[in-house]
Amino acid sequence: MLLFNDIKMKPGMVTHKNKISRLAKNIQKDPSDTFSKFALALELLKDDGVEKAQVLFEAILKQDPDYLGVYYHLGKLYHRREMYNLAKEMFTDGVRVAEKKNDSRTKSELSEALIQLQYEIEE
Repeated sequence: MLLFNDIKMKPGMVTHKNKISRLAKNIQKDPSDTFSKFALALELLKDDGVEKAQVLFEAILKQDPDYLGVYYHLGKLYHRREMYNLAKEMFTDGVRVAEKKNDSRTKSELSEALIQLQYEIEE
Protein backbone atom coordinates (compact mmCIF):
# COMPACT_ATOMS: atom_id res chain seq x y z
CA MET A 1 0.00 0.00 0.00
CA LEU A 2 1.27 3.45 -0.95
CA LEU A 3 1.05 5.96 1.86
CA PHE A 4 0.88 9.69 1.32
CA ASN A 5 4.24 10.11 3.03
CA ASP A 6 5.78 7.77 0.45
CA ILE A 7 4.99 10.12 -2.42
CA LYS A 8 8.16 11.84 -3.48
CA MET A 9 8.06 15.37 -4.82
CA LYS A 10 9.87 15.92 -8.08
CA PRO A 11 12.09 18.99 -8.32
CA GLY A 12 10.02 21.92 -9.52
CA MET A 13 6.68 20.49 -8.38
CA VAL A 14 4.50 23.18 -6.88
CA THR A 15 2.76 22.32 -3.63
CA HIS A 16 -0.29 24.06 -2.27
CA LYS A 17 1.75 25.83 0.42
CA ASN A 18 4.32 26.88 -2.17
CA LYS A 19 1.54 28.42 -4.28
CA ILE A 20 0.24 30.38 -1.31
CA SER A 21 3.72 31.60 -0.46
CA ARG A 22 4.53 32.56 -4.04
CA LEU A 23 1.24 34.41 -4.51
CA ALA A 24 1.68 36.29 -1.22
CA LYS A 25 5.16 37.36 -2.32
CA ASN A 26 3.76 38.57 -5.66
CA ILE A 27 1.25 40.72 -3.78
CA GLN A 28 3.95 42.11 -1.48
CA LYS A 29 5.96 43.12 -4.55
CA ASP A 30 2.93 44.57 -6.33
CA PRO A 31 -0.11 45.27 -4.12
CA SER A 32 -2.14 46.17 -7.22
CA ASP A 33 -1.73 42.63 -8.66
CA THR A 34 -5.39 41.70 -8.87
CA PHE A 35 -4.74 38.31 -10.45
CA SER A 36 -2.43 37.19 -7.62
CA LYS A 37 -4.94 38.38 -5.01
CA PHE A 38 -7.68 36.43 -6.74
CA ALA A 39 -5.57 33.29 -7.06
CA LEU A 40 -4.46 33.55 -3.43
CA ALA A 41 -8.06 33.90 -2.25
CA LEU A 42 -9.01 30.74 -4.15
CA GLU A 43 -6.04 28.86 -2.65
CA LEU A 44 -6.95 30.04 0.85
CA LEU A 45 -10.48 28.73 0.39
CA LYS A 46 -9.00 25.27 -0.15
CA ASP A 47 -7.55 25.50 3.39
CA ASP A 48 -10.81 26.87 4.78
CA GLY A 49 -9.26 30.32 5.07
CA VAL A 50 -12.65 31.89 4.48
CA GLU A 51 -12.03 35.13 6.38
CA LYS A 52 -8.72 35.81 4.62
CA ALA A 53 -10.25 34.98 1.25
CA GLN A 54 -13.11 37.36 1.96
CA VAL A 55 -10.70 40.19 2.75
CA LEU A 56 -8.86 39.58 -0.54
CA PHE A 57 -12.02 39.32 -2.63
CA GLU A 58 -13.38 42.53 -1.09
CA ALA A 59 -10.06 44.29 -1.78
CA ILE A 60 -10.22 43.17 -5.42
CA LEU A 61 -13.78 44.46 -5.73
CA LYS A 62 -12.75 47.83 -4.33
CA GLN A 63 -9.61 48.03 -6.47
CA ASP A 64 -11.04 46.68 -9.73
CA PRO A 65 -14.87 46.58 -9.84
CA ASP A 66 -14.75 45.26 -13.43
CA TYR A 67 -12.95 42.04 -12.37
CA LEU A 68 -15.90 39.77 -13.09
CA GLY A 69 -14.70 36.59 -11.38
CA VAL A 70 -14.77 38.24 -7.99
CA TYR A 71 -18.55 38.68 -8.05
CA TYR A 72 -19.25 34.96 -8.34
CA HIS A 73 -16.68 33.82 -5.80
CA LEU A 74 -17.40 36.55 -3.25
CA GLY A 75 -21.13 35.90 -3.67
CA LYS A 76 -20.58 32.18 -3.05
CA LEU A 77 -18.41 32.97 -0.04
CA TYR A 78 -21.12 35.23 1.42
CA HIS A 79 -23.67 32.52 0.71
CA ARG A 80 -21.49 29.96 2.50
CA ARG A 81 -21.27 32.30 5.50
CA GLU A 82 -25.06 32.80 5.41
CA MET A 83 -24.68 36.48 4.53
CA TYR A 84 -27.54 36.20 2.08
CA ASN A 85 -28.18 39.89 1.41
CA LEU A 86 -24.52 40.46 0.54
CA ALA A 87 -24.50 37.34 -1.65
CA LYS A 88 -27.58 38.57 -3.50
CA GLU A 89 -25.95 42.00 -3.94
CA MET A 90 -22.77 40.42 -5.36
CA PHE A 91 -24.61 38.27 -7.88
CA THR A 92 -26.88 41.16 -8.92
CA ASP A 93 -23.99 43.61 -9.29
CA GLY A 94 -22.01 40.98 -11.18
CA VAL A 95 -24.86 40.50 -13.66
CA ARG A 96 -24.82 44.26 -14.32
CA VAL A 97 -21.06 44.31 -14.87
CA ALA A 98 -21.26 41.25 -17.14
CA GLU A 99 -23.98 42.98 -19.20
CA LYS A 100 -21.82 46.09 -19.47
CA LYS A 101 -18.89 43.96 -20.66
CA ASN A 102 -21.07 41.87 -23.02
CA ASP A 103 -20.00 38.66 -21.24
CA SER A 104 -23.05 36.45 -21.65
CA ARG A 105 -21.43 33.33 -20.18
CA THR A 106 -20.53 35.02 -16.90
CA LYS A 107 -23.89 36.79 -16.82
CA SER A 108 -25.57 33.40 -17.13
CA GLU A 109 -23.46 31.87 -14.33
CA LEU A 110 -24.18 34.79 -12.01
CA SER A 111 -27.89 34.74 -12.86
CA GLU A 112 -28.01 31.02 -12.10
CA ALA A 113 -26.24 31.56 -8.77
CA LEU A 114 -28.75 34.31 -7.91
CA ILE A 115 -31.72 32.06 -8.75
CA GLN A 116 -30.25 29.24 -6.66
CA LEU A 117 -29.68 31.60 -3.72
CA GLN A 118 -33.23 32.97 -3.91
CA TYR A 119 -34.62 29.43 -4.06
CA GLU A 120 -32.65 28.38 -0.98
CA ILE A 121 -33.64 31.50 0.97
CA GLU A 122 -37.34 30.91 0.24
CA GLU A 123 -37.30 27.30 1.48
